[in-house]
Amino acid sequence: MKLLQDKVVLITGASRGIGKSIAEVCVAQGAKVAFTYLSSEEKAKALEAELAKNGGEVKGFKSDAAKFDDAQKLVDDVVAAFGTIDVLVNNAGITRDNLLMRMTEEQWDEVINTNLKSAFNLTKAVQRPMLKAKAGSIINISSVVGVSGNAGQANYAASKAGLIGFTKSVAQELGSRNIRANAIAPGFIETEMTDVLDPKVVEQWRSSIPLKRGGKPEDVANLVVFLGSDMSAYVTGQTINVCGGMLM
Repeated sequence: MKLLQDKVVLITGASRGIGKSIAEVCVAQGAKVAFTYLSSEEKAKALEAELAKNGGEVKGFKSDAAKFDDAQKLVDDVVAAFGTIDVLVNNAGITRDNLLMRMTEEQWDEVINTNLKSAFNLTKAVQRPMLKAKAGSIINISSVVGVSGNAGQANYAASKAGLIGFTKSVAQELGSRNIRANAIAPGFIETEMTDVLDPKVVEQWRSSIPLKRGGKPEDVANLVVFLGSDMSAYVTGQTINVCGGMLM
């Protein structure tokens, strides 16, 4: 039996990168997948068709997770389509890097709203079906930058560190209802976003990692499957680094 057989998984920001890989691996493990996209409609429709072609039950929803009312409507729509939500993956995230001296209020607000407020919005909305089912797994995609900080990323680091504190609080509040919450902190994961970087910079990063390579999106997706499955039934309130040893 597949690890997520017949579980309904909602993933925010899944039209590309890590989110896309999470959707692919969850479907491969038997899940019914709902995912959100905001601007990449063509990629979202292509992903929906690709996963459905292989027998997966998948539906994309255009939704802005950073907007409170949109998040509530999204959850209502997903429950109407699939009956419930067993696993929520708060993956939507952006960067607007700049030194604090030059960072604008807009750059700060945009990152906090997309990366952190969206997790509040969706987690609050998804409580109802999870409380009704007396079960659920909430997985927040943080970052090693949220643990260690990084120059030029004060907004991003704050949002990802906030996710870790948020995760621990949710785990304490909802644990008695058999609803778990955990965070994943990826390190240097190679996606289409890193393909545009200077190859010399990428190689420097790889050489600084104990495993001597960047991570693959499926390295994160595989952990999502574990945390969403019954194999992790006694794991909650944790932050797990997927970083090749970058953080010890």
